[in-house]
Amino acid sequence: MSERPLLDKQSVRRSFDRAAITYDAAAVLQHEVAKRGLERLDLIRHQPACILDAGCGTGNALRGLSQRYRRSRVVALDLAPAMLRQAHSQFNWWQHLLGRSAQLVCGDLESLPLASASMDLIWSNLALQWVNGLPQAFNEMCRVLAPGGLLMLTTLGPDTLKELWAAQHAVDDHSHMSGFVDMHDIGDLLVDAGFADPVVDMEVFTLTYPDVMSLMRDLKAIGAHNAASDRPLGLSGKAWLAATIAAYEAARVNGLLPATYEVIYAHAWAPLPRLGPKGRPIIPITPMGKQSWP
Repeated sequence: MSERPLLDKQSVRRSFDRAAITYDAAAVLQHEVAKRGLERLDLIRHQPACILDAGCGTGNALRGLSQRYRRSRVVALDLAPAMLRQAHSQFNWWQHLLGRSAQLVCGDLESLPLASASMDLIWSNLALQWVNGLPQAFNEMCRVLAPGGLLMLTTLGPDTLKELWAAQHAVDDHSHMSGFVDMHDIGDLLVDAGFADPVVDMEVFTLTYPDVMSLMRDLKAIGAHNAASDRPLGLSGKAWLAATIAAYEAARVNGLLPATYEVIYAHAWAPLPRLGPKGRPIIPITPMGKQSWP
């Protein structure tokens, strides 16, 4: 797995706080991927008592989760407080009154402020690309899931915005975009974190735009900006922007500019304890090394 640039978490939070109001109108891909991810849940037999929407954003999956699991308690977690305020509006006043709305928690996916084994389903839609340590985030999710719990996630793969990356790279060698993890690494990382039976697949989406500025406006509206800690400071300037736009033109097809998104879907299970013939847990004992006895 190649090295990814570290993200400035404060910059990520500020960006998504600013984008909370404009997010839903521009997040066409995010809404579609959430819809498809929810449809995948219909194929899995699982009745969670407690659900965590990890990186809930404006809450575009909260209604779908609540409708599928009407008796479940839902916790919505996000790094950006303004996103949580938007998620709060997904529920009607009577749902808040009856306690049927989601519990809102501001927190980091790499350090979940939740008790161990407290969730039966963790749902995460296009949020994990904003963590610095995917192994740490998976470790936290495995810790929070109860035995037999399900993790259902989507994230972005390396071909995401490849046209924009190529155009920017043609202008200079600076880091203008955050890195993405390959789908083959996702499965390995899930196993390393302690998950069982991971299933990973990928789907490519192509959005089209009349010009580069339309794409950049959409990215700004959803809070997706370069938050890499090694990003160049200050504005890149009009000359850099003009050169990037010119370079992007090489990708134009049938009068439109494509923007590719590689979407990775994955699910895995928190393993059940191994049981002996009488139903008692099997506790593995690992030798510490040779012992010498008098």
